[in-house]
Amino acid sequence: MPEIAQSATRLDRFKLYYEKNERWVDIAFFAGGFVFDVATLGRVDAWVNIAQQVLYLAMAGAILLQMFFDEGKPPRDLDAMPTIKRWYFQYRTVAVHFLLGSLLSLYTLFFFKSSSLLVSFAFLLFLVAVLVLNESKQFKQLGLRFKFALLSLCILSFSAIVVPVLVGSIGVVVFLLSMLVGCIPLAILDRRIRIHAPETSQRARTQIAVPFGLVLIGFLALYLFRLIPPVPLSIPFIGVYHGVERTDAGYRLSHERALWRFWHHGDQHFEAQPGDKLYVFFRIFSPARFSDQVTMHWYWKPKGGEWKRQDGIPIAIVGGREEGFRGYGVKTNYQPGEWKVQVETTDGREIGRIYFDVESVPEAPRTFDTVMQ
Repeated sequence: MPEIAQSATRLDRFKLYYEKNERWVDIAFFAGGFVFDVATLGRVDAWVNIAQQVLYLAMAGAILLQMFFDEGKPPRDLDAMPTIKRWYFQYRTVAVHFLLGSLLSLYTLFFFKSSSLLVSFAFLLFLVAVLVLNESKQFKQLGLRFKFALLSLCILSFSAIVVPVLVGSIGVVVFLLSMLVGCIPLAILDRRIRIHAPETSQRARTQIAVPFGLVLIGFLALYLFRLIPPVPLSIPFIGVYHGVERTDAGYRLSHERALWRFWHHGDQHFEAQPGDKLYVFFRIFSPARFSDQVTMHWYWKPKGGEWKRQDGIPIAIVGGREEGFRGYGVKTNYQPGEWKVQVETTDGREIGRIYFDVESVPEAPRTFDTVMQ
């Protein structure tokens, strides 16, 4: 009995502390959950992760549909319900926000990994803002239309990620197919409502169809402006080197980077002696059975000038390798100045980029360091 009383006292103290510091506790749990998601993020094509997303979407959709049918009815007598049923009606809103918050966190991380932040900053900023709003008390108190808008965002994000994994390629046709697949759950919800409660069709249009339509238009507009990252592709590594040699053990990369430039990938300050070739090596992660093509675009900016496109090198990629598909581009004719290389998909969406500068130096003895990739 004393142990039970002590446990109850601790629980009361925790509830009191939470009530006094609710905002900061929520922020701490939100940040901790996001960090946990980062640490445990698996492959975008892992079937366990995909199954978990399907389960979360189905549960969130089922709860919201039940809340839709329940709206406008007299309050339920919770005290007369069995314990599990009472818990459901007490915490169903919290459960929806937990499910949608977990999904939004996952999709934000996947999109973040699949493009440079400069290109997709607006889209990522929007996802992060929605993720934060989902955890706010004010947002949790908003009506069903906002919750269905969140569900729509999760459904279309899921479809935009999983359909390319299943098809094995990306592009305009695949993206439009993914948006079409994302419309299927809405069609199922609409049919269920028309069959079981045709008198609520007008309310369903306002609370479900319109939010979904707005989110769908937003996705199409962002794709038109190439702001949606090209998931499931991502570049975990890209660097500049004096030499790239393929061996049985992998690729041997030669560089002369100074130790104090520890943040550089290879020779991002490229000291070019006569006859040197400029190599840009990269690894692209793509799912198993994935086959497509990317293009390396080379840009040069003279001192005080603007970026000028020099050329583009198409590279066929094949997925499935855990460390990513390895490839490189080489340039023999180049000028001193600032350079950048952008790796893009066939539909013009950027996967990654690297900046470096080239300085002409006289011929002199030198020693290269090597790394394996």
